[in-house]
Amino acid sequence: MRSFSRLIQKLVCPLLFASQILAIPSIRIDITRPGARISPTMYGVFFEDINFGADGGLYAELVKNRSFEFDKPLRGWQLIRKAGAEGRILSFRDELNRPRNPRFISVLIDNPGEGFGLANEGFRGMGLREGGEYRFSMQARKTEGDISAIRIELVDGEGNVLADAKITGFASDWKAYQCNMTSSKTEPEARLNIWFDDTGKLDMDMVSLFPEDTWKGRKNGLRKDLVQLLAELKPGFLRFPGGCIVEGFDLSQRYQWKNTIGDIDERICIINRWNSEFRHRYTPDYFQSFGLGFFECFLLAEDLCAEPMPIINCGMACQFNSAELTPMDQLGPYIQDALDLIEFANGPEDSKWGKVRAGMGHPEPFELKLLGIGNEQWGPQYIARYKKFAAAIKEKYPDMQLIATTGSDATFFPNGEAEVEYLWAQYRELRPEIVDEHFYRKPEWFLENTGRYDDYQRDGPKLFVGEYAAHARPDNRNSWRCALSEAAFMTGMERNADLVTMSCYAPLFGNENAWQWRPDLIWFDNLDSYGSANYYVQKLFSLNKGTHQLEVQTTGIPALSEKTDALNISAVLDENEGEVVIKVVNVADKQIEAKLELSGVEKGKVDAKVIVLTSASLEDENSLKEPKKIVPTEVKQIMDRPQFSQTFRPNSLTIIRIPFK
Repeated sequence: MRSFSRLIQKLVCPLLFASQILAIPSIRIDITRPGARISPTMYGVFFEDINFGADGGLYAELVKNRSFEFDKPLRGWQLIRKAGAEGRILSFRDELNRPRNPRFISVLIDNPGEGFGLANEGFRGMGLREGGEYRFSMQARKTEGDISAIRIELVDGEGNVLADAKITGFASDWKAYQCNMTSSKTEPEARLNIWFDDTGKLDMDMVSLFPEDTWKGRKNGLRKDLVQLLAELKPGFLRFPGGCIVEGFDLSQRYQWKNTIGDIDERICIINRWNSEFRHRYTPDYFQSFGLGFFECFLLAEDLCAEPMPIINCGMACQFNSAELTPMDQLGPYIQDALDLIEFANGPEDSKWGKVRAGMGHPEPFELKLLGIGNEQWGPQYIARYKKFAAAIKEKYPDMQLIATTGSDATFFPNGEAEVEYLWAQYRELRPEIVDEHFYRKPEWFLENTGRYDDYQRDGPKLFVGEYAAHARPDNRNSWRCALSEAAFMTGMERNADLVTMSCYAPLFGNENAWQWRPDLIWFDNLDSYGSANYYVQKLFSLNKGTHQLEVQTTGIPALSEKTDALNISAVLDENEGEVVIKVVNVADKQIEAKLELSGVEKGKVDAKVIVLTSASLEDENSLKEPKKIVPTEVKQIMDRPQFSQTFRPNSLTIIRIPFK
């Protein structure tokens, strides 16, 4: 019977679609009764160190394994020698005097010959720009012999020198040395060579190369073009540091925020949990230096005018991996870490952790309001731990808004929907301010679930759609098909803005030459970056979110299937600009003309703004070669209020901004 019904549906729906097109759909919006206020945090960004998103990405360091703390001390490094050169490299581990950064190397040169040195490969090479200035730095001490100088070279793939400099005057105790170089050529895959003059022994650590041109010109800062793409989104919040990074494969690899702050050479390097997660994308050289740590994430949120949203480990490792648990009677240090984090972010300068923040150059508090307890946890073991965290945090910081998790996309873990239902039953009792849901589904799922939140209970926690992306397997490309389906889903979130107060796409960054997971919002290589089609969907919703929800009434909207309408619509009032903002997503492969009526506005012609995002094929995507293949176009259009007709292009997102009185 069910198969027969589906056959009838396949036969009837195209005919129904055709007949409804002829009827001309009607869209009516009443602006006299604005609804729920749109949360300023409605659209944000989620940063996790996956796909070389931090080291080799957002964090502008060009040297890989600068402190020799990877699993293999010389991973990323190579001994180089020319005729007659004799020497060796020794690796030392001094835990007594250097407990947080114990490793360093000793270079012993018996005969420099025509050249004895070390080369660093960078993160799939080093991106240099012609005329760009680069600062080399290192810590060193001379313990034997007469090494008078080291020569620094930046070279291209054929060994041609693009920049060079010399450092002299080494002392017998540890000191910092630096020099600047200017590249003579743009090169995406350069490497660093260090040559040693004379004979002797030189100890080295923290070997670094940074561009001077970083975001806001900060020394040892962030990659400018990547932060600019984030800034153009105008995100309402920044969620960090993850993601599964928070949990770790096991608890020894969990993210511990105190190990990511303070002096750069005191931050404890660990393996990245995405290092060996996927056999098809095995990445043995993926580690975390934490040059981009919690302080830098708070600072980035401040730069973006976004609410900081840290996520903390709750004594549970990733349940998809080891599922390790800290015993309930040993949760004290984990809970104290959470309390200390709040003090680090918000405490006065004379508090223990507020003083640390001030010492790092930020005496003013970061005004932290949101805190996530765990990332993708589920089951009674999570609820038990959540209760202990919530009780301790609320006792000391009653205004802190806590975010609980529903585990992950229900399709990912055993007994998925039952697990989610169990958690929601608990949350209706525990009353966290916000609950986090994740969805990695097919594009069709997003089209069929635009009304997902229409019938959610309104008397419980608010909702955070904390990770979502349409996955079109097997390649999981950032196609226009996926971006369009997400846009349709986002109209449903916006229509339920009284319940859904935060959302963000995931993951954020993908290195074209070193990714583990796709699709991703922003892609880059060593020199260039671009926003995906999904990026522009997020950007248009964020820049046009308005201030108040408006009710939309429709008639005659064509149905593509039993669960999918051709037009998906949301409307908001923008009090600040004095405009009505209408978002229409046409997921049909035909243009659709509709009649729109604004109830409660004065009659008359006005200059409106129409923004359209579309592409010729659903399989189109942006790329390094064609970064602007799918971008919005904007035109001015005279509209005769209160009624007018509008044609919506096939497979398109259209945003109409209309002034009102």
